[in-house]
Amino acid sequence: MAIHLGMITIDCADPRGLAEFWTAALETTVTQDYEGEFLILAPTAGGIPLALQRVPEPRAGKNRVHVDFGGDDREAEVKRLVGLGAKELAEHQVPGLAWTVLADPEGNEFCVSGGEH
Repeated sequence: MAIHLGMITIDCADPRGLAEFWTAALETTVTQDYEGEFLILAPTAGGIPLALQRVPEPRAGKNRVHVDFGGDDREAEVKRLVGLGAKELAEHQVPGLAWTVLADPEGNEFCVSGGEH
């Protein structure tokens, strides 16, 4: 028997507040809300659900696991996400791949790749 990836969960202080950013960023909706403690966002086009879970402690240090997103126009997506409340942290490039590291409004890091020049 094998396991499968069922959902990606982000720990946060305010799941409903952070859902405003992620639903706009992913152009999706909250499909399940467990009294504001745990929210599940609908996957787009057969994707993997994203969940937001309330935790009591603030994020400390660098994320050990983060979510990577791809797009046809990385620069345009980064600009859009920053406009929604993300913070741009860094740009990286290796032969054949470029990505931007961002943080959501609670500081959870994620990357956007694609659209290399």
